[in-house]
Order: sequence, then C-alpha cells, then structure tokens
Amino acid sequence: MKILQIKDIIRKDVPIYYRRHFSGIAVMEVLSKSIERRVDFMIETKPTGAKEISLSVSDPVDYPLAPLLKELKNFVINLDDAGGLPG
Repeated sequence: MKILQIKDIIRKDVPIYYRRHFSGIAVMEVLSKSIERRVDFMIETKPTGAKEISLSVSDPVDYPLAPLLKELKNFVINLDDAGGLPG
C-alpha cells in the first residue's frame, strides 16, 4: 500500500487559529491497483510545537484501516512540512 497524492485539498474555515481542517481526495495504490477515497483531516499545533493529526476516510476501503491511517498521517505531515497545504 502506498499513498500517491492527496488532490483537491480544500481548507475549511475554523475560528481556532491552532487548528486547521482540510478535506481532499487521497490517491492510493493498493494491491497494484490505484484507488481514490475522500479524506478529512485536522492538524492541531500543540503549545510545544508538536503537530497532532486527526484523520478519517469517508469511503470504505478494502484494506486494513490501521496501517492505512498511519501512512496517510505520515503523508500529511510531510506535505505540511513541505508547504504543500493551502494557506
């Protein structure tokens, strides 16, 4: 299983400045087949500077959910660190 990209990312307005909500479409390669699933995620910056990611996949996936969520969280963290999320 590999996360290829998250496309059509939209930032949702949230009145709390240390929380950022996003939605998009995750493109994944599962068992040599490319699939797309809608995802919603939130990045919360703690007072220590650490980032906490909350993530949910809206559509059902024929793959174990725990490793999928772990890979998606890592992808989101890397995307945020690289400045790839809408401001």
